[in-house]
Amino acid sequence: MIALIQRVSSAHVEVEGESIGAIGAGLLALVAVEPGDGEAQARRMVERLLGYRVFADEAGKMNRSLTDTGGGLLLVSQFTLAADTRKGMRPSFTSAAAPEEGRLWFDRLVDLARAAYPGVETGRFGAHMMVHLCNDGPVTFHLEVR
Repeated sequence: MIALIQRVSSAHVEVEGESIGAIGAGLLALVAVEPGDGEAQARRMVERLLGYRVFADEAGKMNRSLTDTGGGLLLVSQFTLAADTRKGMRPSFTSAAAPEEGRLWFDRLVDLARAAYPGVETGRFGAHMMVHLCNDGPVTFHLEVR
């Protein structure tokens, strides 16, 4: 499972002009499910999303997690993160989970995150989404769970 996380001052997702998920300060996580991902990867990714220290402490060092700050978490499915881009001029998506498997484990990730933390918002799996964000820093990290 892959997540591209961005520390944001705000973020929201629109589908067909309707806002379906929005947060203030916190993390936007674009998430891709890979073949073979399952319960262990979903659980570990939630731990990392909630515990990864990307927020400044009193000394200005990245020493505080989402759990420490109480910020929002916006989870957005994005299978293109799993693309194989090593050769050619067109990405291959054979390294991304099939849509049914992707939906199953993305939904499980959302359920686990909501059970562990308040303030979790989402995009809409499989929809054409407009993701609006104000990246704070900018701060962006690529997380992988195998």
